[in-house]
Amino acid sequence: MSKTETWKGPDEIAAAVARMASDLRALIEARGLRDLLMIGIHTGGVWIADRLHDQLGLSEPLGHLDISFYRDDFTRIGMHPQVRPSYLPVGIDDRHLILVDDVLQSGRTIRAALNVLFDYGRPASVVLATLAERTGRELPIAPDVVGFHAQLEANEQIKLSGPEPLVMLRGRIPKGSAAAASRQGIDDGSSGRDSTPRQERP
Repeated sequence: MSKTETWKGPDEIAAAVARMASDLRALIEARGLRDLLMIGIHTGGVWIADRLHDQLGLSEPLGHLDISFYRDDFTRIGMHPQVRPSYLPVGIDDRHLILVDDVLQSGRTIRAALNVLFDYGRPASVVLATLAERTGRELPIAPDVVGFHAQLEANEQIKLSGPEPLVMLRGRIPKGSAAAASRQGIDDGSSGRDSTPRQERP
């Protein structure tokens, strides 16, 4: 991604996360959800999930997923991912899950994350929360809770940089370099710097 500029700064992101936490509380109450487990998708989704987890005061530890090899376009786009272990602190059978990602674009990252989760077990329900959703959906997947809505051109991308501070960047992708963009971690479900602690699956 070239010619990047700051789209949302740390204060705007903090305010969006606070709104997301409030919306999640309302959704949890309306649906009567109990025994919740929050799971972030590496990398940016873990950064956002960590903040939401604290604000909601959830009792179970935060889980996280790496979905690199589960994407259905993995071989086509030629990704060279930095693989991180997935970690779920408890079993997910019959549990209500909150799945968190940073940017929802095509929907393929979320589809991959659901495939990973169903390899672990069968949850009772999955709520999707994303910091941002943008135009360009390729699959019928939509967030239940979202912080920002981005109307972007086809050659534009947004990505989360962090974790301290969290900044949402916006930039253009040079023509013919979509695969290169994916390798650089610009597609939905991946982000800039990564200092997330790595935990193994129990």
